[in-house]
Amino acid sequence: MNANARRRTVLTAGAAGAAALVTGCGSSGDESGGGDASGTPTGTTSDAASPGASPGGGEELAATGDIPVGGGTIFKEQKVVVTQPEEGEFKAFSAVCTHAQCLVSTVSDGTINCPCHGSKFSITDAAVEAGPATRPLPAEQITVSGGAIRLG
Repeated sequence: MNANARRRTVLTAGAAGAAALVTGCGSSGDESGGGDASGTPTGTTSDAASPGASPGGGEELAATGDIPVGGGTIFKEQKVVVTQPEEGEFKAFSAVCTHAQCLVSTVSDGTINCPCHGSKFSITDAAVEAGPATRPLPAEQITVSGGAIRLG
């Protein structure tokens, strides 16, 4: 085998290894951890398809009455969590943990909870309440109108 053939073999093996590494670090789409946090959650998780979009806003996520006061609801398909820290005050954040990109799984006791490593985020502003995450969940844009909460 000449030097050029060996170089191609090494480069090909290196590229295949890099592709495998990237694939292994990617998302499988099911990172909810499968477990439930201890205690009774004050929020719910929605796997159902959303009712749809309307001309006045984005995709409808839920009715305002579906989001518990002092809790929240996780919309796995949209990767969004909507909270209601106080009655009539709705907030939305990314449901993807800033630590290891797992999907948060529950909302309870005033926090949004990640099952992978135990990070907890405030339902009010998504600030980190417990690590290992060091950054808050990014805010998401929602509109609340006519009893409906819409993405965007």
